[in-house]
Amino acid sequence: MFEIGTVCVKIAGRDAGKICVVVDNIDDKTVLIEGATRRRKCNINHLEITDKIAKVKKGASNSEVVKALKEVDIEIAETKKKSKESKPRPRKVRVNNKQTAEKPEQKAKTAKKETTKAESKK
Repeated sequence: MFEIGTVCVKIAGRDAGKICVVVDNIDDKTVLIEGATRRRKCNINHLEITDKIAKVKKGASNSEVVKALKEVDIEIAETKKKSKESKPRPRKVRVNNKQTAEKPEQKAKTAKKETTKAESKK
């Protein structure tokens, strides 16, 4: 019933209403789908068969599925994987307990006071 290359519409779940192609038969009740949906196994009860069949090999990649759907006059956007640019993680600056209570401006003032007190004691 669900042959490889069968164009379907997902009718349940997060990808409901999106077009997909059967890429592999897993067992009697589940198939592997790919297309405008996420590549995943799907229960056949959640799919509605269309009258179109795309020429796709077993286990075809996303780009192959997109090309096959274009031949059947179905346009879908090819999903692109986002490249993760690693940004340097912000580092915490550790300071002493006394320094955390004081702001940088106050540090300068207290340092001057301490030096003047030390000078006055001499």
